[in-house]
Amino acid sequence: MLFNSLSFALFFVILTGLNFTLPHRFRWMLMLAASYYFYMCWNVGYILLIAASTLITWYAGLQISKTASPNSSISNTNSSNKAKQNLALQESYKKRKRFFLIISLILNLGALLFFKYFNFFTTSLFEISTKFNLFTGHDAPLLHIMLPVGISFYTFQTVSYTIDIYQGKIEPERHLGIFALYVAFWPRIVAGPIERAGKLIPQFRQVVSFDYTTVTDGLRLVMWGMVKKVVIADQIAVYVNQVFDHCQDYTGIPLIIASVLFTIQIYCDFSGYSDMAIGTAKIMGYELTENFKHPYFAASLREFWQRWHISLSTWFRDYVYIPLGGKRVVKWRFYYNLFITFLVSGLWHGANWTFVIWGGLHGIYLIVENILEEFFSKLKSLKNNNSCLDNNKGSVRDRVPSKLQNYIRVAITLFLVNYAWIFFRANSVADAFSITGRMFMFGGENPAAPVVEPSVFILSMALILLLVIVEFKEQSIRIEHYIATLPTGARWSIYTLGLWAIIISTIFGVKQEFIYFQF
Repeated sequence: MLFNSLSFALFFVILTGLNFTLPHRFRWMLMLAASYYFYMCWNVGYILLIAASTLITWYAGLQISKTASPNSSISNTNSSNKAKQNLALQESYKKRKRFFLIISLILNLGALLFFKYFNFFTTSLFEISTKFNLFTGHDAPLLHIMLPVGISFYTFQTVSYTIDIYQGKIEPERHLGIFALYVAFWPRIVAGPIERAGKLIPQFRQVVSFDYTTVTDGLRLVMWGMVKKVVIADQIAVYVNQVFDHCQDYTGIPLIIASVLFTIQIYCDFSGYSDMAIGTAKIMGYELTENFKHPYFAASLREFWQRWHISLSTWFRDYVYIPLGGKRVVKWRFYYNLFITFLVSGLWHGANWTFVIWGGLHGIYLIVENILEEFFSKLKSLKNNNSCLDNNKGSVRDRVPSKLQNYIRVAITLFLVNYAWIFFRANSVADAFSITGRMFMFGGENPAAPVVEPSVFILSMALILLLVIVEFKEQSIRIEHYIATLPTGARWSIYTLGLWAIIISTIFGVKQEFIYFQF
């Protein structure tokens, strides 16, 4: 069930009405039933997988939370023996906690690895083995099954829940129904945001009443998310798909334009979904994590990852990067931790070497960025400590206005991000290197072959201009709040124009599935 479909509109209207009609004590049942129905609209069979993951994680959480307490049977022993026996009891409980943590992680991550990466790993293994004349004459055993929708997202939620209990950050949820709702909550189950139990679970117990301001803000956010996805991203996709799917037919300008357009497409597609997920949840009284904060205005790669897919980047920070040692290690290990974290992040996005290279590129970017920052920091320190330096002179960098410096940094960051997106979008590693090798080849035979109708291209440029204007405006005020401040006539004109654009794009446009549904 797509957010941009009539069936979803009907589902959402009925669910919202029931949500504010039913007594609070029944709402978790309604939301859980709606979440399972929403998920089964994709594939009925895989509801068993998410139910199994829920039960395993819930039970493991309860077992992990159990702590050792003094045994009454040893209360009459002397203090020395009692202390030893209590110490042994504590150690026994620690082993028990580790056992259930490991079991939960193995089963949850094992399911993810099996369904998402079995074919990738076996194919890669057979390709490597054939170079050494092993398994010749045999094909790699492949699974012909559909990837369960949202498995990467809800698995990361169950993993974070288990680890947080083990580390004592949260208490386990004892109500199975509430916990099942946390795992399967329908606005975010398919493509996030990835929520933490400590934030989302308590909201299911809060009594929420209909609030006009909250509901209208949520509806505006949903509408803007729909515009970004259906009107902008899907329109741009026509050009992007044509070029990337037939990259050997193009050189030069079309490849450059397609790479830039995909940079915009993936942002509008994924942030549009996040806006719709956050908006629909907000209408019913639930607050989800903000997933994007204008990432293409970032002035560094570090800042980019603080703005892009925030719920995922913070997940990898807390459960991969920091456990590896983070930055509080020797320099080479810090760089290793960065690189491994981004390699794993790339692999999380898809079972293809293109995603691994994309993640590796961002790991290299951040390593180089840290090295350069350290170099310039030392250079500045040396300059400040040099008493012989003429105070009227300085480096070229010092003489460049700070605002211009920031614009240059933003441009460099955006260029590097755009380059990496080529590998993310390419159908294969060979295609990615073909595109990067041919995009600056000008001249030759048919170097700028027409890709789409001129009218389609002009419309795409106009929509991108609209996006840029809104993104700049949102630096000071969010779009849904800004619209609320407008006069009634202007406000309803925007509503009418937005709905008209969504309807026209839905009926006559080429419908594209959300990009992150495949992850």
